Amino acid sequence: MSGQNISGRSRLAGLMLLLTGLAGPALAADYTVSVEPSYPPDQARDVYRPLLEYLSKATGQRFVLHYPSNYHLLWRDIRNNTPVDFAFEEAQFTDYRAQRFGFEPLVRTIEPSTYALIAQPEVADQGSNALIGRLVVSMPSPSMGYALLVELFRNPISQPEVLSTAASWRDGVEMIFAGEADAAMVPMYIAQLYPNLVEMHNSRSLPGRAFSAAGTVPDEVKAAVRDALLKLNEDESLYTVINEIGTTQFVPTSADEFKGNQNMLRGFFGYTEPTAAAQ
Repeated sequence: MSGQNISGRSRLAGLMLLLTGLAGPALAADYTVSVEPSYPPDQARDVYRPLLEYLSKATGQRFVLHYPSNYHLLWRDIRNNTPVDFAFEEAQFTDYRAQRFGFEPLVRTIEPSTYALIAQPEVADQGSNALIGRLVVSMPSPSMGYALLVELFRNPISQPEVLSTAASWRDGVEMIFAGEADAAMVPMYIAQLYPNLVEMHNSRSLPGRAFSAAGTVPDEVKAAVRDALLKLNEDESLYTVINEIGTTQFVPTSADEFKGNQNMLRGFFGYTEPTAAAQ
């Protein structure tokens, strides 16, 4: 082999190493973020776009929304451990992912998750038992609202007729105003937007919605996302980002804070009892 060929190959190898070194740090990974289908798909993209753009800017990575079109598909994805990198979900799903698939809760909303059964004053004055056989709207099972509604009306022969056709939590409230439902089960932050409706029942308090990471996400990326979310409320210019997702601040959390909440999913299609290691 001639010296000229060796020299040429050496220069080519050196150039490739140089290009790799230059390009490597500039390349950002794509990370999928799964959220609950609490909005119509087009609205969901508008709601979560500011948050994902903020995370991308703060961490140097790229974040892509994963949005199942309804709760049945979300629940199927969770049970099947359909690959996603991050999830922003209520306590029952957060615990299920953590105990079954090793997701790590990073932060949660500072506000606990509490749901309210709301109605027009003339309906609310009759008490919750008056809703038996009447129309109550909620997002579909196994959403937190639906699960808490089942807890409230435990007797299977003394229950309201639950409508799960709402496309969003606010949509359920509008169904009350339109006379299409007698009451609605909604998150407290939604109920508080409608002071002309009466809170007939407030649910028990649960840990707030959590942002959790799959075990496949590198530790440095988890740390960057955690830090970015904890600082989100410190910049007034980012108020719309945090306001859109119904909180005022994220705080640190861990899997222990959510442990046991997957039990809310018992009774819903596809749930299986956890093994001893996942309890």
